[in-house]
Amino acid sequence: MITKLLIANRGEIACRVIKTAKKMGIATVAVYSDADREALHVRMADEAVHIGASPAKDSYLQIDKIIAACRQTGAQAVHPGYGFLSENLKFAQALEDAGLIFVGPPVGAIEAMGDKITSKKLAAAAGVSTVPGHMGLIDDAEHAVTISKSIGYPVMIKASAGGGGKGMRIAWNDAETREGFERSKSEAASSFGDDRIFIEKFVTEPRHIEIQLIGDSHGNVLYLNERECSIQRRNQKVIEEAPSPFLDEATRKAMGEQSVALAKAVGYTSAGTVEFIVDGNRNFYFLEMNTRLQVEHPVTELITGLDLVELMIRAANGEKLPLTQDQVQCNGWAIESRLYAEDPYRNFLPSTGRLTRYRPPAESASDTLAVRNDTGVFEGGEISTFYDPMIAKLCTWAPTRIEAIDAMAVALDSFEVEGVGNNLPFLSTVMDQERFRTGALTTGYIAEEFPEGFHGAALSDEHLFDVVGAAAMMMVRRENRAVAATGERVLHVQIGDKATPVRVEATPDGLVIGADWHSEAAQLLWQPGERIAIIDWSGGRRAVLKVQPTTSGFRIRYRGADLKVQVLTPHVAALLKHMPIKLPPDMSKYLLCPMPGQVVRIDVAEGDIVEDGQTLAIVEAMKMENVLKAEKRARVSKVHVVSGAVLTVDQVILEFEAV
Repeated sequence: MITKLLIANRGEIACRVIKTAKKMGIATVAVYSDADREALHVRMADEAVHIGASPAKDSYLQIDKIIAACRQTGAQAVHPGYGFLSENLKFAQALEDAGLIFVGPPVGAIEAMGDKITSKKLAAAAGVSTVPGHMGLIDDAEHAVTISKSIGYPVMIKASAGGGGKGMRIAWNDAETREGFERSKSEAASSFGDDRIFIEKFVTEPRHIEIQLIGDSHGNVLYLNERECSIQRRNQKVIEEAPSPFLDEATRKAMGEQSVALAKAVGYTSAGTVEFIVDGNRNFYFLEMNTRLQVEHPVTELITGLDLVELMIRAANGEKLPLTQDQVQCNGWAIESRLYAEDPYRNFLPSTGRLTRYRPPAESASDTLAVRNDTGVFEGGEISTFYDPMIAKLCTWAPTRIEAIDAMAVALDSFEVEGVGNNLPFLSTVMDQERFRTGALTTGYIAEEFPEGFHGAALSDEHLFDVVGAAAMMMVRRENRAVAATGERVLHVQIGDKATPVRVEATPDGLVIGADWHSEAAQLLWQPGERIAIIDWSGGRRAVLKVQPTTSGFRIRYRGADLKVQVLTPHVAALLKHMPIKLPPDMSKYLLCPMPGQVVRIDVAEGDIVEDGQTLAIVEAMKMENVLKAEKRARVSKVHVVSGAVLTVDQVILEFEAV
């Protein structure tokens, strides 16, 4: 019987496992690196053991140090979370040899299914539909090109031991195959210590749908419905939901039963996920099996009412599953948004630094709405360069999909994060997109909907009215410190080059706000100094806006828009249009580092003439290699950095001159 559990991980998943262990009365042990000495998972655990330097290879990937921590603390079992050593065959074997319990599948199942090449061969042998591809060893980049041509472009280049989008590239031609092979191989070696690569056909217009499994050591395996994970960026899932808006019951059953059969064939126990690509006709193709808990498992928990971590621990204890397939529920709808320290205005490049403000929405649970936030950070904590940039996983549940989406939109509006760039505005924008709301998803969603990158949301008239109304009401309250006084004021709300006259009238019941396209009574829940403004409109709608005061108005962030809003008297508004506009400096002659990171290599020298699209440099951040390319033909006039240099955001790498 497990009475003390060591969590061989960090961040939100370590915190998540600790919560369930405490609920079960199991003592917990955290491990931590130098960078994580003050981390939340260290604070939450009953005990904590230091296991090495900040880089994962010196700490969280050190098998001997984790086993030593178990010996030191008396932990009988280890939960690996996801990533790091969670699917490492040597780790599971070492725990078994040391007489420790691995809260995961047996060594044989990890060996059979944890390797993507082997698992595809086993799936094909079992009659499972698989995507065409090359599962053998690939000698070099030219061999990769030959294979890709035989399969037919586009192809997916993937690390055999990969996960989390690392070591993965899509190639549409020979040049992209050569570069993708080298980058995938390098990332795979850095992240997983295994540089084997395989290539498969990339299915166009695909949906990524996965089946959650749970098994015990008594031969029972259940499928816990599916999750749709089609909204991805750089092959990294961003928004997930359960169930899928695309599957019908017959397809769900077929995918589930096929997944169970595959798991039973390898003697699988614990939690695992079988991932499929599904085309527009609901044909599904096996991609891989993840022999671990998935990042997006909370949405499955919300629709089934099950605690997957608890089921994993009980299975590791040798207990039978407490339910049958017929008892698995699919109740309501759940959405998960992954909040990352990534700047959406800089092509989602990683951002590091201190969380000067971190205020998630309040968690809640009722028969009509649930809000859940899985996190491993806190206000004042630091997002470092050493690990994945995830800040939190925000989840909402409601009886219907649209209700869950609407709840997510409000929760995102209520989420305050300052100090690092983050993807909150992007997530908010997706929630309001008609294509997302109708469920017309593919894995190309982000590239198709944001072909020029993300530059902020264009607000609907309804949401624009929320902004101008809030700005006018807050300005009146800020100036008067009270709105009990009767009377009417007319103010001009300036956003960019557009000024909107807004009428604010105080009444005994609140305020009446009028613009040239709408008028409505409102209650403003805000006082000067507060960072969240809530408007309850008389029509029953609630708007939640993040606000910061400025000299002549407010910075307002709402539904994906980040706006500088000026609130002016009519006289000042008339004069403003005569003010000169300050133009930003021309930075086109510089290559700037788009994120904090380390230079892997510089591919050009001073005096070189570069062409549009040519690779200039490679910078590694958060274990991902980012290729920086020329945007036009030019001559390199100066190289400011060398390979190995650690750079900050906007640090100059190269300087150009016209040819």
